[in-house]
Amino acid sequence: MQCKSMVVSNTEVSPGYYRMRLTAPQEFARSRPGQFVMVRVRDAVDPLLRRPFGIFDLGSFETEYPDAGSQTYFDILYRVVGQGTAMMSSLHHGDRLDILGPLGTGFDPGAASTEKILVGGGVGLAPLYYLAKELVREGRVRLFIGGKTKEDILCVTEFERLGVETYVATDDGTLGAAGLVTEVLERHLHEDPAGKTLYACGPMPMLKAVAEIARRRELSCQVSLEAHMACGMGACLGCVVAGRDHGEFTPDYRCVCKDGPVFDFRELRWV
Repeated sequence: MQCKSMVVSNTEVSPGYYRMRLTAPQEFARSRPGQFVMVRVRDAVDPLLRRPFGIFDLGSFETEYPDAGSQTYFDILYRVVGQGTAMMSSLHHGDRLDILGPLGTGFDPGAASTEKILVGGGVGLAPLYYLAKELVREGRVRLFIGGKTKEDILCVTEFERLGVETYVATDDGTLGAAGLVTEVLERHLHEDPAGKTLYACGPMPMLKAVAEIARRRELSCQVSLEAHMACGMGACLGCVVAGRDHGEFTPDYRCVCKDGPVFDFRELRWV
């Protein structure tokens, strides 16, 4: 659906990273973890295209915001990297944004008996928090989060409040283990490899490494891809990725926005 959402809050959670809360129609309550929205930054020609953002959280608030006109809210997590997100970072309570969503396919929570492992990097955490809220109701959840420096490690406290056991890795060692988050994940799986389901979102090199771990260890794994999108509905074909249905040399191309952004890792061609 397309709607006008009011900015409830827009908070800088780490240098250059923001968490924005927006009102939403009641129908948003049916959205699934892993789905996303397309945001029109302002009512002008420039910037022309909407920006895609994963739904970080979804809930309902009381009447402390009588001007909201809605009981439902959703949060997005974003990093200031260009003109559109720079404009967003200057928005305040009461400003309005044009929203299209929720869009795409979400995560499949899977069997309740398996341990759930979330792997995220930077704003790749965006869909994983909403997912964690659903998974902790069924059993044990662990989060492996990585970044270049400690400034790239976001919202750890929020995950821990849910009861999620959290492991942190930074490239420069300024927070948590020094090195790649997939190296920390490998060590954990080496100690206890059985009965795990992986869910990952973040930079493509990290997703490739997680997919390879899942392949070698024969684990169930779902990945949420990040991509530049123009329409968000599969019409422009601007966010295609190669699938594996037709064999190694004749891949079946998928739209991240419509067929994803969440895929079983075995659906995609990683080389």
